[in-house]
Amino acid sequence: MTYQWFPGHMAKALRQMKNDLKLVDIVIELVDARVPVSSANPVLDDIAGEKPRVVVMNKADMAEDDWNFHWKAHYEKLGRPTVLCDSRNKRGFRAVIPTVLAACHERIERNKRRGLKDKPIRAMVVGVPNVGKSTFINALSGKRAAKTGNRPGVTKGMQWIRLNRELELLDTPGVMMPKFERQETGRKLAIIGSIKDELIIPEELAMVFLRWLAAHEPGFLQERYGLYVDDPLKTLEEIAVKRGCLKRGGVPDYERTARILLDDFRNLRIGRLTLDREDEQYGRES
Repeated sequence: MTYQWFPGHMAKALRQMKNDLKLVDIVIELVDARVPVSSANPVLDDIAGEKPRVVVMNKADMAEDDWNFHWKAHYEKLGRPTVLCDSRNKRGFRAVIPTVLAACHERIERNKRRGLKDKPIRAMVVGVPNVGKSTFINALSGKRAAKTGNRPGVTKGMQWIRLNRELELLDTPGVMMPKFERQETGRKLAIIGSIKDELIIPEELAMVFLRWLAAHEPGFLQERYGLYVDDPLKTLEEIAVKRGCLKRGGVPDYERTARILLDDFRNLRIGRLTLDREDEQYGRES
């Protein structure tokens, strides 16, 4: 299947973001550490202009440490200060506000010279659906300041959150890129749950995931399921047997098995894994 998701409300939100960028001093982009390139929206390169940008690699606890540091260094080479965060366990947050304020040092000094020393820095928080923006804001603010959910598209409107006298955040709805330059990007975003599950065929997506494992981490499922990925279809059938996902006559229930496999990955039951390795977007192969 072709992976694409850019409904009307996202187009409207993107237009609103473009309009509201003039109100902010800096953009904080959340990416999913498991797919830190695939979950970065290239639209920002066009609409953010010269605004400073800070990258927050959220869900870093679900990705591999070596790749976390690799992609952190990559973004910092692009001139984007990057922070590794785990919103669920509130790790890494002490570095966020200092990093944002440091990136806005010139703006802060200019405000002081104009007698506006108490004027807070305003930051727009952006990211694709289900990357954890609301959970990030809630953890950063220490309160339930933004609505959260476990599915993409929960935050429907934009809202301001005052963190302290130095910083205000503008929360925005999750917005997908209007078109994927590569279908590989759409497949990876579907695997992590950024595309609504109602729009995908779980059996096919599970096979995509298993093919990726066969190519990159053939022994990854050994600890969880006690098997190696060789042939993806055979592997899915073996998982069905091990998990008791069988229909009448012992026929594997492929859809149910696929949903279990994807859920196990998304909820860290089969270990930490980074799907973005070397990406051709930056002159490498994925």
